[in-house]
Amino acid sequence: MSDNQITMDKIRNIGISAHIDSGKTTLSERILFYTNRIHAIHEVKGKDGVGATMDSMDLEREKGITIQSAATYCTWKDYNINLIDTPGHVDFTVEVERSLRVLDGAVLVLCSVAGVQSQSITVDRQMKRYKVPRICFINKMDRAGANPFRGRQMLNDKLSHNAHFITYPIGAEDQFKGVVDLVQMRAFYFDGENGEKIREEEIPAELLEDCKKSRESLIAAVGEFDENVMMMYLEGKEPNVDELRKAIRAATLSLNFTPVMMGSAYKNKGVQLLLDAVTYYLPNPTERENLALDQNNNEEKVVLKSDTALPFVALAFKLDEGRYGQLTYMRVYQGKVEKGEQIINCNNDKRVKVPRLVQMHSDQMTDIQTAKAGDIVAFFGVDCASGDTFTDGKVKYTMTSMFVPNAVISLSIAPKDKAGSTNFSKALNKFTKEDPTFRVHRDEESAETIISGMGELHLEIYCERIKREYNCEVIVGKPQVAFRETITKKADFNYTHKKQSGGKGQYARVAGYVEPLPSDAVQTFEFVDEIAGGVIPRNFIPACEKGFVEAVKEGRLIGFPVVGVRVVINDGNYHDVDSDELSFRTASIMAFREGYEKAGASVLEPIMKLETQAPEEFQGSVMGQINQRRGVIISSATNEGYAIIEAEVPLTEMFGYSTDLRSATQGKGEFTMEFAKYSVVPRNVQDEMMKKYQEKKNAKG
Repeated sequence: MSDNQITMDKIRNIGISAHIDSGKTTLSERILFYTNRIHAIHEVKGKDGVGATMDSMDLEREKGITIQSAATYCTWKDYNINLIDTPGHVDFTVEVERSLRVLDGAVLVLCSVAGVQSQSITVDRQMKRYKVPRICFINKMDRAGANPFRGRQMLNDKLSHNAHFITYPIGAEDQFKGVVDLVQMRAFYFDGENGEKIREEEIPAELLEDCKKSRESLIAAVGEFDENVMMMYLEGKEPNVDELRKAIRAATLSLNFTPVMMGSAYKNKGVQLLLDAVTYYLPNPTERENLALDQNNNEEKVVLKSDTALPFVALAFKLDEGRYGQLTYMRVYQGKVEKGEQIINCNNDKRVKVPRLVQMHSDQMTDIQTAKAGDIVAFFGVDCASGDTFTDGKVKYTMTSMFVPNAVISLSIAPKDKAGSTNFSKALNKFTKEDPTFRVHRDEESAETIISGMGELHLEIYCERIKREYNCEVIVGKPQVAFRETITKKADFNYTHKKQSGGKGQYARVAGYVEPLPSDAVQTFEFVDEIAGGVIPRNFIPACEKGFVEAVKEGRLIGFPVVGVRVVINDGNYHDVDSDELSFRTASIMAFREGYEKAGASVLEPIMKLETQAPEEFQGSVMGQINQRRGVIISSATNEGYAIIEAEVPLTEMFGYSTDLRSATQGKGEFTMEFAKYSVVPRNVQDEMMKKYQEKKNAKG
């Protein structure tokens, strides 16, 4: 922070994550208002046409969704809070992933009517992956059907949390008036046009018993993490406010307890208490263990300390090509860096100068001179990739980057006219740098440019951005699903490659077997060398492996990559003169094909987890639609007049689903979809796909 007086224990790096439409951006807007970062509140789809502060892209304002995670900072009481508002839509999951990678704590927002939804489960999984302590805020308490008690129950049942209320609702729906703080046992109301006047009163008499019960169960739960509070509970004594807060903090930081609060961001109720809770219960930078790998010492794990006197270490977690060049968002884990200093990118050993340091407030920036451990800042003019680690050269550490899911959908894309091709390439270059889940490659066979991503909306947004930001109209082909091929049984191969053409010939024999990898294997291909007695000289083994790696790039059924295969070579033969690397590589490619023919090859397709919500009267037709699309319904439930149907459906069958769902439910149906697994394609569908692939090959042949 620019204020050098701020101590590390007064810094909070938090993210706000949730299922789409739970009110994250609305909540962020209120936080900025109450911390005096903005002086007027704008709604996500507000009538004033301004849009929420954190949705700085035109597209975000039009669609009313968050596409990119936006960073800002604010001050609450004497705490500095770095805040990242993340997207809820599953297509932009990498934005949540990269934010949680660098944050110390998070606020999980749930809708009081819907409770835990499919995307809440994904976000929760991401929080667990990065061991991020969280507070849960049950939002939209003013909505018809609001029920925070069910929301808390779902946290425990669906997400296996140990969730307990630390505030209690005063009324619900249109009668929602305020909340009781169970730690202080006082009622809080939020008056004034924007809820900025906080009124503290006695707990309403009719709620006193319920609040006492909730407080007791809270004390019992956090007593597990604090001996002092546990002893008081067993002796029937009441802990004071500080003792109880200390116990709640210890419980939250252990990751085995979730404090639950409620409010209505839209109606300006309960947000200030959430800010208090962020300062009381979420960790400061020194309370999280961050590891780096020492490249000068066999990748030995090193614990980074939030200490400005130690060597500088920072992680670039997000890139953004702005009007003024590349903006690199960095989390500083250790040490400090001044404007004008030189830093080293440990991933490629390049030395770069820091020309400009800024703190971000959505798309506005404030220049700063120094960035210290615990800060989240942006660097100008530092060229790198997302996930690179920077140091001051005194140490050579790298930090593990974030988890990047595989793409599930592809489109062919081309500029409408030749004049736009320079801008078209610029746009694709920029987007692939910014977003690791957006991939571009050229299909040599069809000479088309193919873009791949996490879903239809993901790619649609990028096509729209090429048009707007680069003034380049594009032609988009039909979506192509990322199929895979695999084998179902073990099969032997024994292939001899011989070529005699006058002079030096080619000779190599490779024998062994292919077999399926276990279903829980992490890698998709494994090469095992069991050659004994020098039947294939050691120097040719890498060439064999190269051949097999090349062979699995394109399967024989429909031309997609082969996954889930282990190749074992255990025999072979060579010739003193005619054998060389090329011979063994060719022999391995042909040997794989020979084994593949006999190994029960089959096609795999991506299966999506689909959650559809629609009014109950449309339940039958929604289920019918899912069945027609080869979907398997896993569960269906009703909640406040809405049917919630969970199913697994092949991605191939999901194109155009949003239009069909809207027409079947008078526009009232909603759905979310995310990748679940790969599964074998039914035989009749596979035969049809193989036939088309052969026709395409013959047409080219």
